[in-house]
Order: sequence, then structure tokens, then C-alpha cells
Amino acid sequence: MKKTWILLPLLLAIALSAGIYIGADMSRFGAEAPAFTRMVNHSSNKITQIINFIERHYVDTVDKAGLIDFSIQEMLQHLDPHSYYISARELRQYTEPLEGNFDGIGVEFTIQNDTVFVVTPLEGGPSEALGIRSGDRIVTVDGENIAGIGVTNRDVMTTLRGESGTRVHIQIKRRGTPGLLDFTITRGKIPIYSVAVSYMLDDATGYIRVTRFAKTTHQEFMEGVAKLKMSGMEQLIIDLRGNGGGYLNTAIAMCEELLPAKELIVYTEGRAQPRKTYETRRSGSLTNLPIVVMIDQGSASASEILAGAVQDNDRGLIVGRRSFGKGLVQEHYEFPDSSAIRLTVARYYTPSGRSIQRPYGNGIDYEADIYSRYETGELYDSTKINYPDSLVYLTRAGRRVFGGGGIVPDLYVAIDTVGASDYFTELSYRGILNDFAFEYADSHRDRLLAAGSVEEFVKSFVVNPRMLQDLYHFADGRGLKADPTDIHISESYIALRLKALIARNIWGNDGYYPIIAEDDRMLQVARGAFEKGKTILP
Repeated sequence: MKKTWILLPLLLAIALSAGIYIGADMSRFGAEAPAFTRMVNHSSNKITQIINFIERHYVDTVDKAGLIDFSIQEMLQHLDPHSYYISARELRQYTEPLEGNFDGIGVEFTIQNDTVFVVTPLEGGPSEALGIRSGDRIVTVDGENIAGIGVTNRDVMTTLRGESGTRVHIQIKRRGTPGLLDFTITRGKIPIYSVAVSYMLDDATGYIRVTRFAKTTHQEFMEGVAKLKMSGMEQLIIDLRGNGGGYLNTAIAMCEELLPAKELIVYTEGRAQPRKTYETRRSGSLTNLPIVVMIDQGSASASEILAGAVQDNDRGLIVGRRSFGKGLVQEHYEFPDSSAIRLTVARYYTPSGRSIQRPYGNGIDYEADIYSRYETGELYDSTKINYPDSLVYLTRAGRRVFGGGGIVPDLYVAIDTVGASDYFTELSYRGILNDFAFEYADSHRDRLLAAGSVEEFVKSFVVNPRMLQDLYHFADGRGLKADPTDIHISESYIALRLKALIARNIWGNDGYYPIIAEDDRMLQVARGAFEKGKTILP
């Protein structure tokens, strides 16, 4: 996104319209009868005058900065759902995942029984370099005890993060080692990966899951592709489910790998923004590789740009459910205090000319859209999708596609409710399944690692009835009573999820995704889509 420092005239214009206080010299109001009628009657100054008036005369002390921030946010949100104001602190939090790194010691942690456990030291981080291991308990940080005091995730992040180059001293308790181990860690740049996993589903089919479109995503994607090619990949599934988007330039770079030269990827246009067209500048390195793209209702923005370019150019089939429907382009304007506004300046259009932005305004409850898809049955039945007849477009080969509310997949896959139950849901949402899996992995770490590899674990490890009974007892201790009927419905799925979570605690995502794929119906449809594509695509 474009990052622009606002010059003084523009800053003043935005300040006046947004209600930023700029020190207007208003006359003092009479003590007995302060009135708006005595204000200067210029509509452009109304918000500034109101803030001055409130500050001088309101019955209680006023947080003027907070009031200004609120005013800006409300004004921008009134325009559309994706224009908004963001404070300096929030801006840092939001941009870290897209920048591809943060400053810290480089550990993934969890809090169990009021103790901070290292789930895994992050690859390439300073903790990994010093020999900190999965399962280590962090007891003190810079001499302050953090065990057994009700520490929270925010407390731990605040304590362990800091500017790159600064030092932090921690003491660790390690299973099987007497006493505490001392480490002085120099904080560094810790990578945040946006490609969750890349692996071979079978001898010919590669799979890459992309969680966001960050600065490093294109590089990560191509590294994953290279690995899969070395393993004999002949076709590729790109999983964008739950991917809320990110940088436009990253989506374009990835599209350039998939499409021939001079192909239209996307174009943008707005009232004050002339049409800007993005085409591939070269023939992509994966042009001849059969691809399938997976999406769902959580796939938005840059995910929809990639899916739309693939669909409209008849490059591959889209599998899943209708995507989120965010087709507005925001430009980032930053203030000197590092707060910023992100203002919608254009809409983007797929190569066939369709806008996939779903409707907003005029009484539409935009935030409730996903829930309304559940209520109307769309998540379970493709015939419930509302196809506007006036928004039908054609791909290059003449296939019908639809605008006005997300990317509609070529092959629809309903939400899979087989094995679902209230008990299974509560095990997952309360974090009970995660916590039990961590405790099991931590107490059996050496034996699990003795399996030799994640592939051997996948083949040989079995969640037996005793483990499941231990899980149900563990859940009971957390206030979740076992339900025999629900257990009968869900037990095989609970066992599969538990196995996957245990693998994640030992081998990370490389262990988790191959196991969870066994119960992934959409992925199964995607694997079969290559053959269907031969008859549907030109």
C-alpha cells in the first residue's frame, strides 16, 4: 500500500473535517448561557468548535484526544466498512504480520497451569540459536518471577518483546535438568511466516497454504514451490481459506508466476483515481503447471484478486465457498505521530470487469453477512447463493462468472458437519483440546521424537481409548462434562484432531496439516478438480 506523509494543507483539511482540534480562537462563552448560536457559523469548522465547546464547558473532565480519535473513526466508518482510523500503537500491531517480522526473542509459547511453556523456538531466531528447547518453562525474566502469578499472554509478550539489539535475561526450568538454566538473549528480528506449510499430498500433487499476503509471501511461496518441484510435483493446490488479504503488490507478484505474459490481473478505479491496470510483465515460472485454488468465506481482498485472476483467465478451477467480498482499495495516509487513516480511494475489478465488493450501506448489516449466509443456508447449499442477473460476466473462454459479492467458486463445497457436536465444539473453542495435546506432547516428547520423523509418526501413532478417556477426564476438570451421545458422534474426529495437535507441538505445521488433511473434505474435492478442469477449462 502507498504510504504518504500528508502535507500541511491536506493535514489541515482532514483535521477540520475529522474534528481534530487545531486551536481555533473562539470567543469565551458567557458563564450563564453558553450557546452554539454564538459560534462562528462556518460548517467546515463545526466539529472543531464542538470539541472546543465540550472541553471548556462539559460537566466532567474530557479525554480530548480520545474524543478526537472517536470522531475520526466514526466519520470514516460512515463512508464505508473499510475506511478507518488507526492509532500509532494499533498500527504497529496490525502491520507486523504484513511486514514479515517483529522484534523479540523468537519463541512460540503457551501458558499452562500458570506457567509459561516454550512450544517451539522459532526457526532463525535468537532463542533457537542459544539452545532453548520446546517444553522449557520460563520462570523469571530480568529477575522478575513470572510463574504462578496469574501471568497473561499480553504480559509475556510485553516482557519478552523489545527493540532488536537489546538484551533480556531469562531463567528456564528444563525437564530432567536440576536447577534453573540461565540465558541472556539478544533480541532480534523474528520472521513471521505467511506460508503455513508446503508438502506433497501424493506423488504428483503439491499443496501450499498461504495465510496472508505479506512482504515476504512471494519469496516464501516460491521457496515452497521449489521444494515441491524437487519432490516431483506435477500439479499444485493453493489454499487461501481464511486468508484475509494483505498487500496488493504481493498478490500481483504471485499472479505473475501463474499467468502468461501480458495477461490482465486486476484493475482499480475510483472517482479521484484514474483507472490503473495491472498486467503480467513476463510469462510466469508456473504457467504450465496445473493449479487449483481453494477459497472460503474468510478469503478476502488480495485472496480474491488472485482467485479472480485465475478464474477469469481460465487458468485453473476455484474450489470452495463464496469468498468474503472485499473489493475496495485503501490508501494509507500517515500522520507525524504515526497514527494513520486508511481511506477507500478506488474499487478493484477482476479481468472480466466484475467488482466483487459485496453491498454495504442503506441499512445493510455488513458485519452480519457471514452469519446471514449461515441463516440462508448458503454455507450448506450452493443453490442458496444469490446470483444477481445484472452482474453476470464472462471469462476469456466464455464461462459465466458473477460479481457483486465475492468470488463464487467453480466447484462448490458445503461446510462439512459430519462428526460435529456441541461437546467437540466446546473442546476446541475452550482450548481444552489444545492444552491436553500440549501436556501429552510435553510429557512424552522424547518418545515421540524417537519415531524419527513426522512421516513415521503419521503412519504409526494411534490415539487409543485410554488417551481419549484421559482427555475426557481432563475436560471434566475444566468444567466440561462428557456427553456420551456427542462422544459417539464425534470421537473419531476428536481423535484425529488430537493426533494432529500433538504432532504440531513436536513438528509444527509440517506435522499438523498432513494429519488434519485426512478429514478435509474440501481438500479432497480440490484433489479431484484437476481431472474436472480438463473438461471445463479450455
